[in-house]
Amino acid sequence: MRPLSSKQDKILIYLKQFALEKGYPPSIREIGKACGISSTSVVKYNLNILQREGYIRRDPEVSRGIDLASASPLNRVVHVPMLGTIAAGQPIPVPSEETWSPAQAADTVDISPDLLRGKDNVYALRVKGTSMIDALIDDGDLVLMEASRSADDGEMVAVWLKGQGETTLKRIYREGPRVRLQPANSQMKPIYADARDVEVQGKVIGVIRGI
Repeated sequence: MRPLSSKQDKILIYLKQFALEKGYPPSIREIGKACGISSTSVVKYNLNILQREGYIRRDPEVSRGIDLASASPLNRVVHVPMLGTIAAGQPIPVPSEETWSPAQAADTVDISPDLLRGKDNVYALRVKGTSMIDALIDDGDLVLMEASRSADDGEMVAVWLKGQGETTLKRIYREGPRVRLQPANSQMKPIYADARDVEVQGKVIGVIRGI
């Protein structure tokens, strides 16, 4: 099977979630509405690719004639801990890499294992705000985070600002004794903080839009 586009991966995730909840597959229009695709022909195009690559079986002559192939990675969903919303407030309860346990989360989100990129210590956060909109991360999206206490310059991270008492999602750059937290939004200015006041809580490894 070839790697899927983000749109195709999103369709696959929706097919699995819908089938688990309803007990039958969604319609073409339901897929389009849930995945933000206005054209039914675009939905059909992507379904044809999924069928060709062996992810689904489909009978175009039958209403809701979609079935997950036995080899589909959606038959191997991963339950990722959902740790809340990244916004001003209390620190995200991210455990250390040594004490990581998905059982610590009150809620989970089901995703394809391909989105984990081989990482084990992954959690999800709901984004609030548009500070990273130019990086295609919008208000309401989910970001998949690798739990980590360190990051390289330029990486997109969740950080806890101890002095301000808030969390934020930005790109991190170290500039001597201070840290620059750079938004991906031309209308917003960077945040500057003392390096001792900044605690990295995770690195972005993926984005799930509109679920």
